[in-house]
Amino acid sequence: MNQHIHCIVNDCHYWQQGNKCSANEILVSTDDFGSRQPDRIDAAMASQLTPEAAGSCMSTCCKSYVTKGSDQAKVDGIKRMT
Repeated sequence: MNQHIHCIVNDCHYWQQGNKCSANEILVSTDDFGSRQPDRIDAAMASQLTPEAAGSCMSTCCKSYVTKGSDQAKVDGIKRMT
């Protein structure tokens, strides 16, 4: 499957010129889930997570965000702040 993920969050490690996301995997969640979970909960754990309804586009967020230049290791080897 050839997908193109577009992102306009330019302080994310995965952001590239042309507003492209270079992450191999992303986790999109509800805002409520995202606010309840620590940053270590990400795409690598997706199969273990329980799906939930968002109700609208405005109630979703990307949990795969990693701050550019952060100094703490993450499961996928990318550096992330906690």
